[in-house]
Amino acid sequence: MVKVLAAPKLALSEDTIQKLRLKSPAGGWFPALRTLKWRVSGLNFPYANLFISPHLKRVEICLELLEHELKLPSNSLSSTASTISALPVSALQVLIVDAKASSDNIPWQHFKDSLSSIVLRCGPSLVEFTSPVLLSDEAIYHLIQLPRLSVLRLNGLPPSSFVLSPPRVFPPLVKCTFGQDAMAGWLLPLKRLEDSIPALQGVVPLSRMKGLLECLTAEDSPGLIIDPGFTSFVQIFWNMVHLNIGARCHNEQGQGQCSFVLNDGNVVELAAALPRLETLRLGSPCIQNTCATTVACLLPISVYCAELMELEIHFNTTNIAEDFLNISKDPSFCVPTIGQRSLRFLYVHRTPLTIGRKDLLEVFDKLEVIFPALEYIEGLGRCWEHLSVMFSNGPEDNDYD
Repeated sequence: MVKVLAAPKLALSEDTIQKLRLKSPAGGWFPALRTLKWRVSGLNFPYANLFISPHLKRVEICLELLEHELKLPSNSLSSTASTISALPVSALQVLIVDAKASSDNIPWQHFKDSLSSIVLRCGPSLVEFTSPVLLSDEAIYHLIQLPRLSVLRLNGLPPSSFVLSPPRVFPPLVKCTFGQDAMAGWLLPLKRLEDSIPALQGVVPLSRMKGLLECLTAEDSPGLIIDPGFTSFVQIFWNMVHLNIGARCHNEQGQGQCSFVLNDGNVVELAAALPRLETLRLGSPCIQNTCATTVACLLPISVYCAELMELEIHFNTTNIAEDFLNISKDPSFCVPTIGQRSLRFLYVHRTPLTIGRKDLLEVFDKLEVIFPALEYIEGLGRCWEHLSVMFSNGPEDNDYD
């Protein structure tokens, strides 16, 4: 057997578990096991370590609550942490720790020591590490020096060792995720690392990532400012396909400063530098309508990023009809290849829009030229909702007054 799924509702009696332990053959019950998917619950945690094999290459641990559970029992947490600590790592290539949506209250700090200890034992075979657990500084520093790591999730601030003695070469990451508000802490040290260390025979610390990184995600990041410094750093990863930045300008009450401080020229540079983009999400647009970008930034995005499917970006709508009129004079506006663009979904969120029927039809016409494949606009307010209906059902659905 090479793969085992430990289901959350599979319960074994204490007597059965004891017999399995006492009668375990040399090398364990599954000596050739390569993949273990353990969906931890209060029912299966007592016997999970029966599936440990020295040849494990992939381990996925998912904590979830069953319908009758309000929280995982403390002995379940301890047992899970103990099992994690005992995992063999000589052949380990993938280690994923996660939780079901119904288990948001998992006390992840309980696993910091056990997960950090196993990370410190991982060697060059590890290619993927994903976990919401905040690791020790030593474990993070060890991870970012593994030579084959291609998928990584970073949480919390960078370790002091990273600032004082940065690694000479980062791993060849293809996918990098920053946990809640982590990117704001990592951005400046990474920029300094790229800018301040002289190239040695053409190799700088982020050299291997520049042409390999395809997916960069910053989860819930209210402290992150989307400014030219941010986009100039992101642009070095010219092979990027998915850029998902969870920046927010506002708190739950809708208050706060706008965190989007790009202008149309900055967006042109970003789009030109990242032509392979299929997803571009630069934080949730806010109600303040103070940003320097206008709808003029949409045209270069369409022209340069031919494969883009999803777009989330701030643009000022104060004079939206006039702005569209101005860009319609741009020679690029009539380029035939615009009709081949792929954008399906435009997310404007809280961006305010209050215009009359004539201007609404004008906005629809110009957006249709820029994004002819557009199917859906997600935004608050009657104007955005009506525009979305028009893109879904056709321009004849224009009973707006």
